[in-house]
Amino acid sequence: MAATAGAGLATTAMQAQTKPRHILEFTYYYCRNSADQQMQRTTELLKEMAAAADKAGVKGHGYFGQLVAPKGPFVATLMGFPSWAAVEETKRKMFADSALQKALEKFNAAAGLGFTRVESRLLRGFAGFPEIETPKAKEGGRVFELRTYESNTFASLGKKMGMFDNGEVDIFRKVGMTPVFFGETIYGPDMPNLTYMLGYDSLAHREKTWSAFVSDPDWVKLRGTPGLSDAEVVSNISSTFLRALPFSPIK
Repeated sequence: MAATAGAGLATTAMQAQTKPRHILEFTYYYCRNSADQQMQRTTELLKEMAAAADKAGVKGHGYFGQLVAPKGPFVATLMGFPSWAAVEETKRKMFADSALQKALEKFNAAAGLGFTRVESRLLRGFAGFPEIETPKAKEGGRVFELRTYESNTFASLGKKMGMFDNGEVDIFRKVGMTPVFFGETIYGPDMPNLTYMLGYDSLAHREKTWSAFVSDPDWVKLRGTPGLSDAEVVSNISSTFLRALPFSPIK
């Protein structure tokens, strides 16, 4: 963990960090299409979890289902905490909530499995984007893209993080994308890697904004900087497309 954090911090040391880099938790609840009604049951439970998170003071949290993604069906949660200590304290408050306790009792008492597997990963927000941003609700909702960039080394990962902190996120905003979070994976598969989320008005809007991004003069200049080409800082890119669940604060 120290090695991962050090790589990112070394690259972004020039940034004036006014806020702590939040701890971000992204969790998948994998289900199956069966008589157990796993998707419905798990979604109902997460609705109560969202309400408990609000009561516990969680500022950044979202709940999603897959739109175009492997290993479906699933529902997923995103939650941000200002520190490691806040993770434990916030979870304690959430699961002490009486409504959530009742929902858990109902969930566990039902016949069959509520879900097949749960998979979580922990990330740390970037210096230039330290916490989850909750965009204003858009009529009709958004399409969300979860993008993961793997790197060969923690040093090259740190360089890629520095690119986001020093211009790339600004270009995303300029071309009309809606950034939600940027995180360096500190516990999870396929490390070293980073994951971030962008929102679009539609899949067509996604294609339009990425076309504008790749031809933007500021991006052409940034990616042309010696040592910052994709081949030097990224070894693999994967994407998952999500939709917000009706009760998600991020939508």
